[in-house]
Amino acid sequence: MSSILFHTENSVAFITLNRPDKLNSFNREMALRLQEALDTCRKDTGIRCIHISGAGKGFSAGQDLADVVDPDGPGMGRILSEQYNPIIQRLRSLPKPVVAAVNGVAAGAGANIALACDIVVAAASASFLQAFSKIGLVPDSGGTWHLPRLVGFQRASALMMLGDKVSAADALSMGMVYKVFADEALADESKKIAVSLAAMPTKALGHIKELLNHSATGDLNGQLQLEDTFQQVCAATHDFREGVQAFLEKRSPNFKGE
Repeated sequence: MSSILFHTENSVAFITLNRPDKLNSFNREMALRLQEALDTCRKDTGIRCIHISGAGKGFSAGQDLADVVDPDGPGMGRILSEQYNPIIQRLRSLPKPVVAAVNGVAAGAGANIALACDIVVAAASASFLQAFSKIGLVPDSGGTWHLPRLVGFQRASALMMLGDKVSAADALSMGMVYKVFADEALADESKKIAVSLAAMPTKALGHIKELLNHSATGDLNGQLQLEDTFQQVCAATHDFREGVQAFLEKRSPNFKGE
């Protein structure tokens, strides 16, 4: 059985982490398959949004430690450079929106992969855990980048050092996730969000994402210039012309992602 399930529907690519007996913890094969799936999403112009979830009771428990202690395994030196860092880089550079539907525990690298997505929603029973310090490690997979920007320096410091489990309700109040849904509603509600995004002006959404990436390190003047640049690019698209025409004609727009 494949460790990554992949199918498309309504211009959305649905990626499911599929090692439910291991709470979808990552081994090397699953990490590389996720990279391949994200590459497919980038190349396929028919895909306009990506939805990531986990099979079974968890989103992802992070790294499968059996790989770490295996003398024939990749070793910690390669796990980050070849497995997790490329996943985070793909998620953030993908010019299409990515929705994470956190259906259960999201721990370690699993939590940080979720937080690297553009819109994170969670089931009421879900939880987030920066588990690294519990085994003498530091957070990876972009956690030390994304979490402070989501919840603030003080909270991020405490969560990473203490390794406290964060409930979905607390994650919502901290700004770690966008919305929380009842467990039985998460699949449908997160799918609605993804389908809605897939029907929007894809190029504009991609440029919003790029602007947000730049905003983390740039200054105001630089950001204003980038906004000017991308606004000119968006104004030359089919979807801008369609959006304006639909507004003037008082009808719903038919965006093509072009």
